[in-house]
Amino acid sequence: MARFNTLNKALMATALGAVLTSASLAQEAPAWIETDSQRQGYEIAERSDNSDNGFGDSRVEARMVLRNAAGQETSRELTFQTLEREDNSVGDKSIVVFQTPRDVEGTALLSHARILDPDDQWLFLPALARVRRISSANKSGPFVGSEFAFEDFTSLELNKYSYDFQGESTIEVAGETLSVDVVERFPLYENSGYTRQLSYIDQEVYQIRRVEFFDRRGDLLKTLDLSDYREYGDGIWRAHSLNMTNHQTNKSTELLYGDFLFDVGLDENDFVRGVLERAR
Repeated sequence: MARFNTLNKALMATALGAVLTSASLAQEAPAWIETDSQRQGYEIAERSDNSDNGFGDSRVEARMVLRNAAGQETSRELTFQTLEREDNSVGDKSIVVFQTPRDVEGTALLSHARILDPDDQWLFLPALARVRRISSANKSGPFVGSEFAFEDFTSLELNKYSYDFQGESTIEVAGETLSVDVVERFPLYENSGYTRQLSYIDQEVYQIRRVEFFDRRGDLLKTLDLSDYREYGDGIWRAHSLNMTNHQTNKSTELLYGDFLFDVGLDENDFVRGVLERAR
């Protein structure tokens, strides 16, 4: 996925990007690989993860649209900033700040993605005027009333999962018919709200187009569709629409991104806890 890096990598994907060149990230195959299908699944996921490495840092404005079971909508404006990881042994750093409406204005989430160790996440709530750390046991909970969980903002790192190739398929996302590789992935990190996920990876540009999330009972919980992909520079792809549908509540949340800006001069100091209270 993903990577709902921001959320995107999304959330992101993630939104939700990667690092350097695939050659510079070459590494030994993970110890959990025992079968050909596991190796193939990992290689497909690795190719996707490395396909747009080298973006450095990014900033993007977005609109979050929340829809209840009756189809009623509310919207929020927010900003995503991301600092690319150094290599596959660590994760991206990101900060999400809500601009509107007034009841969530100034709410900010800072995430330092890890691999197998618990992610570091801090949430600033203006109404309480304090920063609270999100415990690893609570990361499967909904983020600010949306269908995205806290872990969806950091869970797209390659080595957070084991993989198993399921075959090729054809899917339709946002009216577009796509040939995809289907890869099942299993969280290796503790306290995930998901037992497994099915990711559908575009065979042409290697981007994740759909992820199906299964809850702790093994039932289908949510589906994330990623569409309106655009290429920035040489091989840097970003989805501009991420639509998360909760099949158990019939609610959905869509993230609609504006134009991404890269190499905006962000550094480590922009992703420390102290920035949350002054983030706007």
